[in-house]
Amino acid sequence: MARSTVTALTRRLAGASMLGMATLALSACGGGNDERLNLDLAAARVNTIGVNSYLWRASLETLSFMPLTQADSAGGVLVTDWYADPSNPNERMKVSVAILDQNLRADALRVAASRQVLQNGTWVEAPVEAATVQRLEDIILTKARDLRRSAVL
Repeated sequence: MARSTVTALTRRLAGASMLGMATLALSACGGGNDERLNLDLAAARVNTIGVNSYLWRASLETLSFMPLTQADSAGGVLVTDWYADPSNPNERMKVSVAILDQNLRADALRVAASRQVLQNGTWVEAPVEAATVQRLEDIILTKARDLRRSAVL
């Protein structure tokens, strides 16, 4: 065979090979939903800290009005100082958040709160309504999901 014929044949084989690989790659994408799900799961685990970054950021944003005494991103712990709402200075709250996992899941978040009321010039422990802690968890989880959704889209 002449050299130009070999070169032309080589080009055709290379082109056919590339077309075959492209077809195979596209057929592997198949449903698209599986790929999207894998991207979503990977995005939920993206972090440069020790815990889920969406839960971490959502916790910081949710508690941003309270002074922080501890913020450990490696361990996933946030602890606030006592905070008294200016409209109710005879009551104060302290909140701690623990992020327990790198996945964005409801059971990866624990919120605890302490409440004190002022009686005769002394701060006295008072019960915290369970709904208060549940509401804080819901707010943080909703924000974390919104952050993830905006990062993935």
